[in-house]
Amino acid sequence: MSTAPTPSGVPLPPATGAWQEGDPPGRRQWYEHPAPLPLEAGGELAGVRLAFETWGRLAPDASNAVLVLHALTGDSHVAGPAGPGHPTPGWWDGLVGPGLALDTDRWYVVAPNVLGGCQGSTGPASRSPDGRRWGGAFPFLTQRDQVAAEAHAADALGIDRWALVVGGSMGGMRALEWAVSRPERTGALLLLATTAAASAEQIAWASIQLHAIRSDPHWRHGHYHDTGRGPAVGLAQARRLAHLTYRSEPELHVRFGRLPQGTEDPWDGGRYQVESYLDHHAAKLVRRFDAGSYVVLSEAMNSHDVGRGRGGVRRALRRVTAPTLVAAVGSDRLYPPSQQAELASGIPTADAVRSIDSPHGHDGFLIEGEQVASLVGELLPHSRSNLKSGPRAG
Repeated sequence: MSTAPTPSGVPLPPATGAWQEGDPPGRRQWYEHPAPLPLEAGGELAGVRLAFETWGRLAPDASNAVLVLHALTGDSHVAGPAGPGHPTPGWWDGLVGPGLALDTDRWYVVAPNVLGGCQGSTGPASRSPDGRRWGGAFPFLTQRDQVAAEAHAADALGIDRWALVVGGSMGGMRALEWAVSRPERTGALLLLATTAAASAEQIAWASIQLHAIRSDPHWRHGHYHDTGRGPAVGLAQARRLAHLTYRSEPELHVRFGRLPQGTEDPWDGGRYQVESYLDHHAAKLVRRFDAGSYVVLSEAMNSHDVGRGRGGVRRALRRVTAPTLVAAVGSDRLYPPSQQAELASGIPTADAVRSIDSPHGHDGFLIEGEQVASLVGELLPHSRSNLKSGPRAG
């Protein structure tokens, strides 16, 4: 990867922000699948490896395991500080630990880096069995492929059934897939700001982001990892657009309004504060993520349809047997509450849809820790008594 300075003296971002062999492992552990993984779209993926992190201790009967599934640019580092091997602090740091909602004195928490990701799991930045980077040759994945890999990892850990599966956004897609495809392995289910199937608008937003990455001259059809220069401009533009959909208009108005950034003059080449904010998040992502993974995971999200091959969404949702809570963020304009209402009404064992009160838009499920902790608390201690465990009347 290159960090050579530009003529302006500002270092170039690395070709990829992916975790690489030889980097500090941090808290990661790895599962290596011994055989090629069959893929829903056809073919197979050889050399599958999943990075994951754990907290707490697995009970002798493995009854206390909780699966936490991350969103698009998340990873396995749910809790803990930034440090060697972990460029950012845990993304749900206030939920996992002794005495917290996912109390690690009681629960054994497992968080994998998704297949196709870039923080230790097999993805485009990884080396294929022939020793070369996968790059643009990495195969098309679906949520079902990713859950299949996670199920193999759970087998290796000796976990036949999760006490709880929880995820938001892309993680919620995988959590739902767990409950539909493996109901006997899902003891309780918490779905946050997610959907039964990607909508036309969600696919459209992702498509624009994918075009931004692929139009970068340094994309090289995905084969950029060893060139010294990656599609940082395209990835940054994709992040700016995505981040705008993750937040709400009222929040941006209150935080930034029309104010300029510091002493910059927007009438003379300067930026508004909101532009600086998007630039900041773009610059952070290109140093910790991989453009190839962004493409692979975005396409997997676009493919998400829990009803595919199962007689449609409503029939598929009826496969869920776990006590379920579905929560919507009221200000979410990317995954609107109507999508969570569909999930709650279609899952026979779901209670009424819950609302996360937040001005922050889609990102509210990551920011409003106390509200999410309350939902976890509803499910884990008394999941069988607080929620219906059979089909809802009427």
